[in-house]
Amino acid sequence: MVLWAAATLGGAWAIRELAQRAIVRGLRAPRVPHAHVHDAFGLGSDRVRQVCIPAVGGKQLVGWLALPPQVSITPVPAVLVMHGWGANASMMGPVVPPLHAAGFAVLLVDARCHGHSDDETFTSMPRFAEDIAAGLAWLRQQPQIDADQIALLGHSVGAAAALLHAAHHDDVRAVVSLSAFAHPAEMMRRFMAGKRIPHLLLGWYVMRHVQRVIGVGFDEIAPLRTLPAVRCPTLLAHGIQDLTVPVEDAHRLLATSSNARLLLVEADHDMREALAAHAHALVTFLHHAFEPATVALKPQAH
Repeated sequence: MVLWAAATLGGAWAIRELAQRAIVRGLRAPRVPHAHVHDAFGLGSDRVRQVCIPAVGGKQLVGWLALPPQVSITPVPAVLVMHGWGANASMMGPVVPPLHAAGFAVLLVDARCHGHSDDETFTSMPRFAEDIAAGLAWLRQQPQIDADQIALLGHSVGAAAALLHAAHHDDVRAVVSLSAFAHPAEMMRRFMAGKRIPHLLLGWYVMRHVQRVIGVGFDEIAPLRTLPAVRCPTLLAHGIQDLTVPVEDAHRLLATSSNARLLLVEADHDMREALAAHAHALVTFLHHAFEPATVALKPQAH
């Protein structure tokens, strides 16, 4: 009887372990191959160079740094760009030309488990935020970069991670959020509904296990909670035809922050190409966000 009970418990434990591994494996981000980076960024090879960035746990991130011509004269403001889930740095290429033309350096980073960066057992929005922090630390060490004038631009999970970082650090001048969701639990429910995973039977367990694996509750990292703590100017850009993250999420986020403004774009969730028509608004927002630092650096009259 005792042996039967032990065998039953052991079998249940094994099934649970297999189920939990299957959950992590099933939610793993796919590695999408890079396009030719110089073509993706729309700049000559002399303006973009590949870099390696130290990350958490001895891992290495791969990134691409695009420098404007005036960098040889004086340090320039910079924008760190983080892609979304299952994407990579080259897929953020359309944002580079207008930022580069405006005189900004642009650092595009592959998050861990994405693109050419190192692998991990799993990735998550908090780990995206760790990779953003690693990219910022590397940028500040570059002599061509004005360390006091750096902004973040992220897409989807990358946008939520940018807000998460900015909520806990006063080290960036602005955040540009593309297609951010309001709450990861809602995003997970939409994802599981699309996979026809019933929430009452299995979905709740998947969500509980994911939170246990990443080490933090969804409520704590939700943009609805982090955005109100972001003290720098924030631009929420969102596609009106977004079926992955409804545009209502952007309106809900806007209502939580006095530092945020909303830019609605005729686009779906993958709105990067559509941003070209709004490049002036994006660049103007960043210039205004950097102005206080510029004024502070001016010599005082005596």
